Amino acid sequence: MNPCINYHRPCFFPKIKTDSKGKQRKAYPFENMMTPYDKLKSLPDVEQYLKPEITLETLDEYAMKVSDNEAADCLQQAWQKLFGLISRQDKTS
Repeated sequence: MNPCINYHRPCFFPKIKTDSKGKQRKAYPFENMMTPYDKLKSLPDVEQYLKPEITLETLDEYAMKVSDNEAADCLQQAWQKLFGLISRQDKTS
């Protein structure tokens, strides 16, 4: 499930604003919606956060192996399998 979430499922990332009293408020603008992998790529000097044997090119290749729709289908199949196992355990107990 993690590859689907990290490479294909968009998330909102907050934009933090500090008011005059010092209280921080979070806003979730549409332009900050991206996948966790896209967010990682947007960081300055992203290579420092990667293991030495991992490059952005290899991560890009991994992310492009399947389309967003194919990843969503795989995730649905994983959920069905998981809930099928849970359902069978409940019936045997």
